[in-house]
Amino acid sequence: MSSLDPAAGGVTQAVKTMINGLNELEVNNQVACLDDPRNSFLSNLPFKIYAFGPNKTPWKFAPALLNWLKINMDGYDVVIVHGLWQYHTYATIKAIKTLKGIKPKLYVMPHGMLDPYFQKAKGRKIKAIRNWAFWKLIEKQLVNNATGLLFTCEAERNLAATTFSPYQPRATVVVGLGVEAPPMFTPRMEAAFNEKIGKSLKEYLIYLGRIDQKKGVDLLVKAYLRLVSEKENLPPLVIAGPGLDTPFGAAILQLVNGNKNVLFPGMLSGDAKWGAFYGASTFILPSHQENFGIAVVEALACGKPVLISDQVNIWNEIVAGLAGLVANDTELGTYNLLRDWFEKKDKEKKDMCIFALDTFNSRFSVENAAKCLLGAIK
Repeated sequence: MSSLDPAAGGVTQAVKTMINGLNELEVNNQVACLDDPRNSFLSNLPFKIYAFGPNKTPWKFAPALLNWLKINMDGYDVVIVHGLWQYHTYATIKAIKTLKGIKPKLYVMPHGMLDPYFQKAKGRKIKAIRNWAFWKLIEKQLVNNATGLLFTCEAERNLAATTFSPYQPRATVVVGLGVEAPPMFTPRMEAAFNEKIGKSLKEYLIYLGRIDQKKGVDLLVKAYLRLVSEKENLPPLVIAGPGLDTPFGAAILQLVNGNKNVLFPGMLSGDAKWGAFYGASTFILPSHQENFGIAVVEALACGKPVLISDQVNIWNEIVAGLAGLVANDTELGTYNLLRDWFEKKDKEKKDMCIFALDTFNSRFSVENAAKCLLGAIK
């Protein structure tokens, strides 16, 4: 995989969770990545890591990985490539071609990176052209010659088939993705969150993720501020995550324009993160593209209903479980999500909390996902 940096996004957390689940089934896992081995986030992880950075290019060129794979790859039963578009895919293709005799099973888990959104989104024209070139030269060899492709949900599998050609994988399997059950609530969590936010909040809505255009944070702020202008005594909106120091983050601050009902505690982790989830009335994510949405499922695990766009690929599961509300990824859609939530009666909200936890337990537990993954790769 490319990186184990927690700030890199959901792939890192997904890989860690998959490994934990497989460990419970007595499957040994090791990770090769392109990080600098001196990075502190590689410390104290409960699995063996081979880190081949640092690297200075966006492609994360690290020839030491290719050399290591040529020597060691045939010592594994199964190799899973997580993510695309960086040097680790090229190195895997080159290395497996050098192996003689019995080769390991090779699976690719795209983690949403074959979604057509990335080829069509505004501002991604250069990256889209680059991806087409990489597809023709590198990625199609991996995707079409691997033992199979692993997807987190049916929507991801269906979308992946529409983006590039020739797209002819040998097999495609939906293995799901689990999220570990959160620790039980303690007052310490509430205190840690209050310290981050600088006050104690009786009720609030939470967005937890990168402050990024893809996540629809601008839609959320605009829709929320519109409702604030229409209704009195709305609970605060907490937007927690990295990215406020980017140009997009600066634009969000301009939109907020000092409104004290919108709070930015920064990136939350540990007790502060769980305190934020447990104390919120609901979680909201109006994303333009979300392959799975780990934070969505973490909210469900804390018994919180979720308000999401229909571009979050697990929205069908949310609707089926009565665990939240879904609308399109526009300002009006986001406004409707918030308005419909605020207009619900207390009994309806309490019922949705129960349904949220039920949906997590039945569809997104680590145990179920690990068994499904192991069954697919055996």
